[in-house]
Amino acid sequence: MTPAPAPLLHALTTQARATAHTRSPTCPCGAAVTLADRPDGTVVRHADTVAKAHPPDTDPTELASRLATATAHPGILLPPLAPTPAALHDRLVTFWPYGTPVDPDDPDAAPWEAAATLLARLHRTPAPDALPVMRGPAKAARALDRLREAGPHPAAAPVLNAWSTLPAWSRAEAPMPDTTTLCHGDLHLGQLVRHPVPEGPWLLIDVDDLGVGVPAWDLARPAAWYACGLLPPDEWTRFLTAYRVAGGPAVPADGDPWPSLDVPARALTVQTAARAVAKAAAAGRPLDEVERSVVDACDRMAAVPPQLRREYAK
Repeated sequence: MTPAPAPLLHALTTQARATAHTRSPTCPCGAAVTLADRPDGTVVRHADTVAKAHPPDTDPTELASRLATATAHPGILLPPLAPTPAALHDRLVTFWPYGTPVDPDDPDAAPWEAAATLLARLHRTPAPDALPVMRGPAKAARALDRLREAGPHPAAAPVLNAWSTLPAWSRAEAPMPDTTTLCHGDLHLGQLVRHPVPEGPWLLIDVDDLGVGVPAWDLARPAAWYACGLLPPDEWTRFLTAYRVAGGPAVPADGDPWPSLDVPARALTVQTAARAVAKAAAAGRPLDEVERSVVDACDRMAAVPPQLRREYAK
């Protein structure tokens, strides 16, 4: 995948520095840091300010609605520094305060309870009338498109077969069964930061996929990891229990959560596998152990008899 053009990255860095200096004339200057440089988002940090260039196809009205939602709920979502996006090199750019991210090298300190509680609060928050639909299924569909474009790979077939077993709404081919609940759309631990730094409360970041939809989608990535053996049972239990204690509506308050989680978890498994296989195909390398585990899960999904597929697709 091609990173952002050099002029965009340079201009974004300049804007991040200027905004940081406006916020604090005594800014403790240091080198700007590129946090991400991908087609779906280029992110630059200077001191306590973060600038993000959104994907080229971002709808300005929808992004403005998402920014307004984050501004209105500062105890759940990190609020932007400005209520509307700016234009830069034909991209929409937003500015944010810097927050302390989850430490990827300390898995025992992963804030599963905080993530679950924030999700429950988000799901119980009335959604604004103008908010677009949550983009989780659309993001999964794009991952499958990239897999098809990546060329032949021996692991592609089970992923594509598993995708075909999913109901249309989870493939972004039909309306979602719930279009009233406020959802994050792309929940993982990289979407949490502490603000103010370094030890403020945890908040959700990244509003690109925020919208109304099926709230179980926000629980689907940890559910899929647990089902694939990538998330230990005690961590999954901590997450699910905290969500239920906080009154989250995506699953029943007690009993079996999987009738609600099954389709979103399967969709996130396929999305993860599609990305893994596409990267492996582009690099001309075999799958690693983690990538193989999600492809194997897709293989098991595709083997489900048609009558059972109809049951979980309801």
